[in-house]
Amino acid sequence: MAGTIHVDVVSAEESIFSGEAKFVALPGEAGELGIFPRHTPLITRIRPGAVRIETADGKEEFVFVAGGILEVQPTQSPCCPTPRSAARTSTTRRPIRPRPQQKKR
Repeated sequence: MAGTIHVDVVSAEESIFSGEAKFVALPGEAGELGIFPRHTPLITRIRPGAVRIETADGKEEFVFVAGGILEVQPTQSPCCPTPRSAARTSTTRRPIRPRPQQKKR
């Protein structure tokens, strides 16, 4: 689709979000990043915080991450949060599946 970027938010355990977006905002290592389609290629660390994805149909999806890596290519943007560090919500109010608590050592 013209004017969109393919976004994948994945962890070692699962795919958290995959789809077309008009815009992505996230907390990068050097500050807040805004990614539009055809953005300059980039690799950076992600700080803990919210990743806001404006989908191709105009809805907003929010994924909360505890850190990770962002890779931007002109037509796609894979976002790889650290394992077990992401939760997803959206403005469409879909239920979020609770994650099991890890045992502390």
